[in-house]
Amino acid sequence: MEAFDVLGDPVRRCILELLACDEYKSGDIVAVIQQEFDITQAAVSQHLRVLRESGFATVRVDGPRRVYALDSAPLRDVDAWLERFRGFLGPHLDALATEIARGKGKRRGRTG
Repeated sequence: MEAFDVLGDPVRRCILELLACDEYKSGDIVAVIQQEFDITQAAVSQHLRVLRESGFATVRVDGPRRVYALDSAPLRDVDAWLERFRGFLGPHLDALATEIARGKGKRRGRTG
């Protein structure tokens, strides 16, 4: 599965956001994801399997538990691919930031 296919799913993105903060036991991941997305434990396990098999997450056994952690290598690959577009987006984003700042300045300058 391609990196963008993995990242295209909101459940997997949410799991990756969790793992970006710390390691999590599979049961803790299931609890958070079930509350957020109202899906079954089996569905969460399937998403965890996709993340493991695609290299985005690692798992280690800690007694009876599985502990998941983020593997940032695929994210670095995505970042490297996106790098070619930053030159195009940078000036546009800078211009947007300038316009936002101008708008804020105009609102502050208003008198009531």
